[in-house]
Amino acid sequence: MFSPDHGPRLFGLAPGIDFARELVAGLRARMEGQPPEAMARVELIVNTGRMRRRIEEAFAEGPPGFLPRMRLLDAPVDPVAEADLPAPVSPLRRRLELTRLVSGLLEAQPDLAPKAALFDLADSLAALMDEMQIEGVPPEALSRLDVSDMSGHWARALRFLTIVQGYFDADSAPDAACLQRRIVDARIAAWQAAPPDHPVVVAGSTGSRGTTLRLMAAVARLPQGAVVLPGFDTDMPRHVWDQLLDAERRTDRTQPGEDHPQYRFARLLDALGAAPQDVMRWTDATPPAPARNRLVSLALRPAPVTDQWLEEGPSLGPLAEATDRVTLVEAATRREEAMAIALRLRQAAEDGVRAALVTPDRQLSRMVTAALDRWEIVPDDSAGVPGHLSPPGRLLRHVAALYPVPLSAEALIEVLRHPLTHRGDDTARHGLWRQELDLFLRGTRRPEGAPPGPHPFPNAEVLRAWGVAVGAEAWAGWIADTFCQPPVGGLRPLEDWVADHVARTEAVVAGTAADDPSELWAEEAGRTLRAAVDALAREADAGAPLDARTYSELFTGILQRAEVRRTEDAHPLIRIWGTLEARAMGADLMILGGLNDGSWPEIPAADPWLNRRMRADTGLLLPERRIGLSAHDFQQAVAGSEVWLTRAQTADEAETVPSRWVNRLANLMRGLGAQGGPEALKAMQARGARWLDMARALEEPIATRPAPRPSPVPPVDARPKKLSVTRIKTLLRDPYAIYAQSVLRLRPLDPLQRPPDALLRGIALHGVVERFVSETVDTPEALTPERLMAAAEAGLAEVPFPAIRRLWATRLARVSRGFVTDEAERRRRAQPHPDRLEVKGRVDLQGQPFTLTGTADRIDIDERGGAWVYDYKTGAPPTQKQERHFDKQLLLEAAMLMRGAFPDLAPRHVAGLVYIGLGSKAGEAALDLDEVSPEQIWDEFARLIAAMRAEDHGFTARRAMEEDSHGGDYDHLSRLGEWEVTDTPETERVE
Repeated sequence: MFSPDHGPRLFGLAPGIDFARELVAGLRARMEGQPPEAMARVELIVNTGRMRRRIEEAFAEGPPGFLPRMRLLDAPVDPVAEADLPAPVSPLRRRLELTRLVSGLLEAQPDLAPKAALFDLADSLAALMDEMQIEGVPPEALSRLDVSDMSGHWARALRFLTIVQGYFDADSAPDAACLQRRIVDARIAAWQAAPPDHPVVVAGSTGSRGTTLRLMAAVARLPQGAVVLPGFDTDMPRHVWDQLLDAERRTDRTQPGEDHPQYRFARLLDALGAAPQDVMRWTDATPPAPARNRLVSLALRPAPVTDQWLEEGPSLGPLAEATDRVTLVEAATRREEAMAIALRLRQAAEDGVRAALVTPDRQLSRMVTAALDRWEIVPDDSAGVPGHLSPPGRLLRHVAALYPVPLSAEALIEVLRHPLTHRGDDTARHGLWRQELDLFLRGTRRPEGAPPGPHPFPNAEVLRAWGVAVGAEAWAGWIADTFCQPPVGGLRPLEDWVADHVARTEAVVAGTAADDPSELWAEEAGRTLRAAVDALAREADAGAPLDARTYSELFTGILQRAEVRRTEDAHPLIRIWGTLEARAMGADLMILGGLNDGSWPEIPAADPWLNRRMRADTGLLLPERRIGLSAHDFQQAVAGSEVWLTRAQTADEAETVPSRWVNRLANLMRGLGAQGGPEALKAMQARGARWLDMARALEEPIATRPAPRPSPVPPVDARPKKLSVTRIKTLLRDPYAIYAQSVLRLRPLDPLQRPPDALLRGIALHGVVERFVSETVDTPEALTPERLMAAAEAGLAEVPFPAIRRLWATRLARVSRGFVTDEAERRRRAQPHPDRLEVKGRVDLQGQPFTLTGTADRIDIDERGGAWVYDYKTGAPPTQKQERHFDKQLLLEAAMLMRGAFPDLAPRHVAGLVYIGLGSKAGEAALDLDEVSPEQIWDEFARLIAAMRAEDHGFTARRAMEEDSHGGDYDHLSRLGEWEVTDTPETERVE
């Protein structure tokens, strides 16, 4: 195949050339005139399985013939020899083994990292071990590091790394990286002893890893060996190549050239003693845009570049030709960027153009996929959906989250709502019962015979009783058996966790009348996760015993690494690739998305084991390596036939920084005025602005007239005929809420898990005080702060928040002594004792079909027959003016009392109206009855009700709110936000 010579044999293909297609063309050209079977003797070593498939597709395009023997770089050995090699330890097993070691480390040194970082630390440690194997760095190199002048963290990390030294022993079971290094070393030794007489070609690799670099150098020196480099920059002059190598030889631990896209090739040339001009062209193919390649090559020169731009920039010629098929999209937001990309991909699908979005930003790719869904276009996404976000993955995570904590109503309903739950039985009946159970747990609906709600933490007894009450015994029994299990405490072996977790999830899927959980593992997502879970079960004996919460986090980490692809319904022309996949593939339209620093290139991940200096001293790779690989990916992708460069100017409510490569390209073009650079850049931006305008037009809402401030006028007969004294305040401040509740019969849905808000605090502390007062009526000597706190301990036990119970009890303890002192005075006034607690009353309004109801917290009668009406307040009690004009609760209760509204109470007069503070404003707050009397308030109340029942009366939204920031339950119904409280209400008769 190759002419005999003594130098290393290197070939290259320029950026933008379809590498796989031209590789095949070059092989066929060199094998021309030889018998057909000669191709089968060629040994072709490629970098990825995707590249191998692309080469097979290129061969399949014809003419017919034999395929070469293809190997992968991570296993460059023939199948017969591979059968004699030991099987490598699976990556999952190695990470589980390291999880056990890291778990012990965190127990001994809890300040190193939180327990939640267990699997991430094991993963980063496994990556470090792989890198040490690949780069040929023995553990002894770490032990020789001097960290005496560094933080104690690094010394602890180095001591821990000695634990993994056994994995590097020659007789230890090899992992994939170790096995690859051994295979490469063995092949190189065999070639040196007996060079092969058949062609050996390494193609598609940049040589970024130490093991790969050694293999490529060895193949290049073989008599019939060759290396074909992808994206080799033939436009870069010799002095720049020398600059890259000079940077490597610096002694200050910095390597400025390593972030350059051609640095890997420079290192290979240096290892072979070759020069850039020694790299021959593999074929005569030219890139789609040679002028653009020269422009990008100059823009990406290693710093300092300004003098090179000034010197070589004029030689580029007119830049309009180089950039006439380049579009620059600078969107305001990531959503706008995704929408513009989706519109262009849709156009490509209509025109029959092969198009690909290339981005490392998975959030952007998911947003583009979602935007394409409106046109029913499913892109072929090489990364797919992370397993933990797929339907079976979400269900498995929900079930795993049940183990550490008691079953809550929120968690139960969340699992019952999942589309895979109860798939083995009648799903329609399941949906009906689920809705009924949801309302029961909230306390909104109580079937006869069922225990009263709400039930924020349901148990088996409550669920079974509800099932009997509604005729769903079997369904409720299935829930009780499957979900009502106590929290799992302590440590359990990983294999027990996996087995129990899978069995419980399958029971959730199977439902009541079936034992077939196959729906969990159906379709592509189920099959992918089944393989991941089986692998975890297979290797579970290597893992450390875990508690419930750590197991849930570890399991989620496992699922995140599983990729679920939708290949069945993917569009044949529209693809989404990561930067690695784009190296092997080609498309007519390349969209380079997410071009912001931190996204492309990505921010290097933090290394918890070695800092930058320690890496440099041991010969490990520095963070610039990843940036250089991203730069090479950019240089290859931007050389395509038609190219889009897209970025968002803001992300996560913060300004972004353009990718350094886009920034350099733009700065170079702005400085080349004689070549039309500024005009060419503006043309690129104008093409992008056109698509952004279309994206904004697509997203722009239809112009509609804002809703007016409502003031509905319902029929008089439909208006409320009964209200409680606490709702009179709402009638005055927000009449629309009364309309929605009493006329439309709408009620806010109670939460499944009531938050520990002011309402719950008021209910709980009211119960505590009522219990304390009633228990001490006949035992005045028990009127002590200690007895009050005992009542609080019993009453607050029903609050399902331990920390909140302690907080509320502490606050009550601060006011307990003052409360008891005031209570003794109240007892002295009451005759014979305060036995009127939680007194319910009602009274009809004369002349109107209206009834006022109320429940007084407490009414005492003194020795002169005067009534003392009390109301407990956990918040701030209303002021005299608030009570006079809006709240009116105590004043109305006093007026009701004088009209016989409360049974068995007929006081001569009202002696006092008092708010008893239980919160920050403790003590008594009495109303001044000389300023306003209950009779006056009653007259005003009668006029209020008469006005409410007037024919043209409207129930105005937010008529007189205490503060604009106060929200209401029906603000969304009144379309608040489309109108302001300063707007004039618009009355509208409703029927």
